[in-house]
Amino acid sequence: MMHFTCDQCGKEMVPGEDERFVVKIEAFPAQDPAQLVEADLDDDHMEAVSELLSELEDGDELDLPEPSQHFRYDLCADCHQRYVRDPLAKEHQHKLFFSKN
Repeated sequence: MMHFTCDQCGKEMVPGEDERFVVKIEAFPAQDPAQLVEADLDDDHMEAVSELLSELEDGDELDLPEPSQHFRYDLCADCHQRYVRDPLAKEHQHKLFFSKN
């Protein structure tokens, strides 16, 4: 028998008796498209590729973007409702109020 526990509150969920929701999150670096200018068309891209290949052969590390990260959570029905209402938990963040001294 499969055993599921809510990743938020810890409630045990029995398959077939309790509603269970799966939340999947993917986080990755944003890649904004660069704007092409006339000079970009004049560049020798084959030379740049050749330089990258030489660096790899020399054992140099390439400056690659961070890989994407994937997260998966099982939620009970109550935690799912709270998550859908406020996925970034902004309601529960502590707000500081400073006096006007």
